[in-house]
Amino acid sequence: MIAYVAGKLVDKKLTAVVVDVHGLGYALMIPTSTYEVLPAVGEAVKLFAHHYVREDTLALFGFATTAEREMFETMLAVSGVGPKLALAALSAMGPAALRDHILSGDASVLTKIPGVGRKTADRLIVELRDRVVNLDLGGGAAPLSGGSDERAAARADALAALEALGFTRAAAERSLRKVLRGHPGIQTAEELIRLALREQ
Repeated sequence: MIAYVAGKLVDKKLTAVVVDVHGLGYALMIPTSTYEVLPAVGEAVKLFAHHYVREDTLALFGFATTAEREMFETMLAVSGVGPKLALAALSAMGPAALRDHILSGDASVLTKIPGVGRKTADRLIVELRDRVVNLDLGGGAAPLSGGSDERAAARADALAALEALGFTRAAAERSLRKVLRGHPGIQTAEELIRLALREQ
């Protein structure tokens, strides 16, 4: 198991990098979210790694944060989801945003990820909802405690209600994140809406 790769960045492209570690060059595939925070070529870099091993594939993936790696590895557990699709998802949005859309059952947003159709989006929601609810992704929404459909539905209902009240989706998401961080035990959409309105 390779936990991370630290050395000198000798080459970087939008989807891959090469890191020199004491004369040995490691090629790692990366999401664009990692590319955006890379240092200049020639500088020191540390990437959290996932060593992907299958019968016909051996590859190394690198991530700027443990949150990116954790979401990547969680997605690989879904039937039919490989590293290419998991990287595409992290390139389309950050791990916390990805978790939020899965928890809220927002398939329409997930289908905007390259390679994700409606069936795949629905499968991601069904199979990942319980797995992502307790992920510590840093800086994202604090999820409703537990991963039941009812709790995720409560969050989705609250989001829809706030939008109906005139909130933009971004403002509604911000309010819900703030409420959930301060009140992790909330169980109903009504409580979420009431507290979110108080935040205004």
